[in-house]
Amino acid sequence: MPKSEKMPSINVAAGVLQDKHGQVLISQRLPGTHQAGAWEFPGGKIDVGETPLAALTRELTEELGIIITAAAPLTRFTHRYADRTVVLDVWRVTAYDGMPQGLEGQPIRWAAPEKLIEQGLLSADRPIVDALLRSG
Repeated sequence: MPKSEKMPSINVAAGVLQDKHGQVLISQRLPGTHQAGAWEFPGGKIDVGETPLAALTRELTEELGIIITAAAPLTRFTHRYADRTVVLDVWRVTAYDGMPQGLEGQPIRWAAPEKLIEQGLLSADRPIVDALLRSG
């Protein structure tokens, strides 16, 4: 990309959900998407005028069929790919209604926090694992 062209920047809200055993929910990116096949924390793009928490609530309802009832900020950072910049606003979801399921056909699974890196996570999600492990 020529230096005169500005790389696209995408604002994303992501959620960290843990079950009663402390395992963390991740989902696999679908074919035809950026970084298809990689695993990630669920979430999605923040629409113009939308707060990160509102975006996360909307995305998790659409993707997983759950409704967030309590969440707290975990971390916020910027990740640069070769073709785009992603600003991630990450929330620890502490309570929700419903049972998570892959409503868009995406596989989901639960993994122990210390085993997340070996699950094939997106490189952009590695700082989330660090923040999760630091925060307990």
